Formats: sequence, C-alpha cells, structure tokens
Amino acid sequence: MHDAFTLDPSITFLNHGSYGACPRPVQEQQAHLRAQLESEPVRFMTRELEPLLDAARVRLSDFLGAQPPDLAFVPNATTGINSVLRSLLLQPGDELVTTTHGYNACTNALRFVAERTGARVVLAQVPFPLEAPQQVMDAVRRAVTPRTRLVLLDQVTSPTALVFPVDALVQELEAAGVQVLVDAAHAPGMVPLHLDQTGASYTAGNLHKWVCAPKGAAFLHVREDRQPGVRPAVISHGANSPRTDKSRFHLEFDWTGTSDPTPYLCVPGALDVMASLHPEGWPGLMRANRDAATQAGELLADALRPFRGARSLPGASMVSVEVPGRPGGLHDRLFLEHRIEVPVIPFEGKTLVRVSMQVHTTLADVEKLARVLPRLG
Repeated sequence: MHDAFTLDPSITFLNHGSYGACPRPVQEQQAHLRAQLESEPVRFMTRELEPLLDAARVRLSDFLGAQPPDLAFVPNATTGINSVLRSLLLQPGDELVTTTHGYNACTNALRFVAERTGARVVLAQVPFPLEAPQQVMDAVRRAVTPRTRLVLLDQVTSPTALVFPVDALVQELEAAGVQVLVDAAHAPGMVPLHLDQTGASYTAGNLHKWVCAPKGAAFLHVREDRQPGVRPAVISHGANSPRTDKSRFHLEFDWTGTSDPTPYLCVPGALDVMASLHPEGWPGLMRANRDAATQAGELLADALRPFRGARSLPGASMVSVEVPGRPGGLHDRLFLEHRIEVPVIPFEGKTLVRVSMQVHTTLADVEKLARVLPRLG
C-alpha cells in the first residue's frame, strides 16, 4: 500500500474505480480549507470562494485541454449529465442514443427525460468481449437515424472497462449535426484528455476517481455555442443575477445553493500530489496504471483457465474479466471471507469482476484475487 493513501491495510482494495481514494496530503488540504470556511462562513462564501473557484478552474482546464469559460464544477458526473439532458428541448419521436455498456444511472436519466417528452431511448448493441474499436463505431452508426437528437457516449465504460473511440465518433456525429454528450466519469486521470480538440457538445467527468480529489469534485464542459441552452439541474440565484462580469453559464453553475465547495478547491492539489507519485508525472502514472491493468487481466485469465471467459481490451486502468457462475453472493464472499474489495457486475448474462489498478495497488493484490476466484466459481 502506498503511504500517500490512508486505505485500510487489512483490505485488498481492487475497487479504486468506484469512488477513488483521496491521498493524505489532499485530505489535509481539505481539512485546512474547511477550517478556513468555518472560521467565518459568510466571508468565505461571499468574498473568498469565487476567486478560489476561478483559480481551480484554470488549473483544471490546463489538465483537460479546455478553456476555463467552458468548464463548470459539479458534484459528480451524473449531475452534469442530468443538467444537459434536462435542458434539451425534445419532442415526441426524438431519439436519444446510448450503448448497452452505459452507466445505469445515466441510462436512467435518459429514460426519465424521454418518458416526460415522448422521446425514446435507443441502445446501440456493442458486443462484449470487444475485438476492435471499430465494432463500437459500427454499432453507434446503426443506431443513429435522422430522428437522433443526442448520443450519450461513455469514454471508459463502467461495467466492461472499455475505452471507446470517442474522438472519432464525436467528429463524425457532430459533423452530421448530432449533439454528443460524453460520459467521461472515469477518463480524467486515466486517459489523456483534450476536450477542445475532441469537440463534443458536452462532457461530464469525475475528479474523485482517478484524479483522487475529494468526493464531490467533478466537472461539466459545455462547448461555447451550446452554453445558452444548458441550465444546471438546480436553478438558483444565477438565473436572474444582474451581474455582467461573468457568463450566465458560470453564474448559474457556480452557485446552486449552499454546499461544501472544498472538493473543487482541492482539485489543483490533487493534480500535483498524483503527478508527484511517478517520475514522469501524469503521463507516466497513467501509462503505468494501464500497463498494470493489462498484466492484471492476463493474470486473472490464466487463473480462470479452462473457463476462458470474456475480458476487456487493454487500454484502461481497469480490466473486467468474466468469471463462471452467477453473481449471487460472490461480492460479499470475497469481502467477508477474504477481505478483498472488488466489484462483481452482472452484464448481459455474464458475471464480470472488475479490477482497478492505481498506484496504491500491486500485482500481489491481484494474485490474491486470482488464487481465490477459481475456488468460489
């Protein structure tokens, strides 16, 4: 276990992908900011917060390959995605496309807005295991019709740990007049991002996962031409603010009610701390985690012979492998009997175990899982 983290050493923690883990220095920074806030809450919220938030946004924009005016902080990617979807002006017969690998919460948001407007959700059937990214391209193309208003694409899929060819799909779809909303929940800190170059109408991503900021730190990126039509999920004072020194986009999203803003303000610190954990900074850290995930997949596949189940392609800092049998109580047995924290995911009739590799995780941790899994199948 890397000493920058405060994870329980008695637990083999292979589930960084769900909620991340915040390094000790970032926890200490957040505690300092909370103490500053509570020493004079009115001063902090009304006088000090806005410039601190703007400075954090500048640092984040550099990391994401974006412009600060196009970024808003949100508490999680799901909130950002809901804000976009509930801002759409849909009509009966309109279609919203996503894939069968989508995150359940976001697919639920699609269904919610479709039911209220008479639109319909179309699922692009992406196979698993995946042999090549071209299969994703082909599946999305088949699902898109002249009635398609928006495509919701996962950059890194949650259940199957696949990196989708987002850049190519966004270029093709946006050129055809189809808005793309990228669910980049896992992407920041896992794969290099260049949001301006990618060119999607909207992107939402978490910062508590692979960037390792505190829980409650995420972003919504909205292309400048789309900003007039996007409202936050919670309407607050910014809706009728007389201020002209800030954009309506920031006035609405930067204040949606009283909450703890310290997760956002800790993002620059998290970026610095995580970069310091590898000699080559962020590029080296992301590469090391992806290489470790590839090794973890190979190790688990060998342990599960002759079952030879499906597994995800290399490319993410996570790997999903199919294990025999039904999910049942496997997750609880792994934790209660073996102190292994790893998600067990039902997916299209398969049972997947998803392993995340971060700097605090070792192949010895994966070997422990590999020894146990064949006995529990």
